[in-house]
Amino acid sequence: MSNLQGKVALVTGGSRGIGAAIAKKLAQDGADVALTYARSEQKAKAVVAVIEAAGRRGLAIRADNTDAAAIEAAVEQTIAAFGRLDILVNNAGIYHAASVEELTLEQFDETIAVNLRAAFVAAKTAAARMGEGSRIISIGSNLAERVPGPGISAYAASKAALIGLTKGLARDLGPRGIRVNIVHPGSTDTDMNPANGEHADPQRSLMAIPRFAEPRDVAELVAWLAGPQARSVTGAALTIDGGANA
Repeated sequence: MSNLQGKVALVTGGSRGIGAAIAKKLAQDGADVALTYARSEQKAKAVVAVIEAAGRRGLAIRADNTDAAAIEAAVEQTIAAFGRLDILVNNAGIYHAASVEELTLEQFDETIAVNLRAAFVAAKTAAARMGEGSRIISIGSNLAERVPGPGISAYAASKAALIGLTKGLARDLGPRGIRVNIVHPGSTDTDMNPANGEHADPQRSLMAIPRFAEPRDVAELVAWLAGPQARSVTGAALTIDGGANA
């Protein structure tokens, strides 16, 4: 409960799914947590209510991840509200499923803007205000390393680039004692990719353990990276996909 006592976290895209689970887990471990959302205000407020029920301070911030100024403002608003920022989780992401013949340039650009550029903007803004021992954790995808079917090119490219960004930031910020890592979830039971959905069985067929992860499984790994036990881990990519990429 006290691993993150006195720490402040910002989770982008924290109103639902994996992001919501991460926000709740960080609060459970003692952190005050701000989260951003694009449209789901009621869901964001519900996550804040859980954070506050755990005895921590919570804050929901509307921010469009295609808008660099909005991302910068979310970081500054978090610091203004809570006085500091120790943990940044770049979780917000989008997925356009289309073959290269059908994928539009606008969809490609939006994917890169939300999944990659926004993470850079948030990390750059946060790092300027972070102290020694802070951490930046991005949520990637096991599809960054293996693409098992068609229609995933833009998404896979954005998440693969996020690996390079993570390793570069780890080198840039390591001398200041800031750790930077990436977590690669595989198939996870969310409203965007339900375990009982029409595409679930083909995904399970790829796994060594044929079971969708729960959002809390990913949140536990993120919380470990955010905590003191992972003080020597930086520039690392940790995959949690039931062995789909094994």
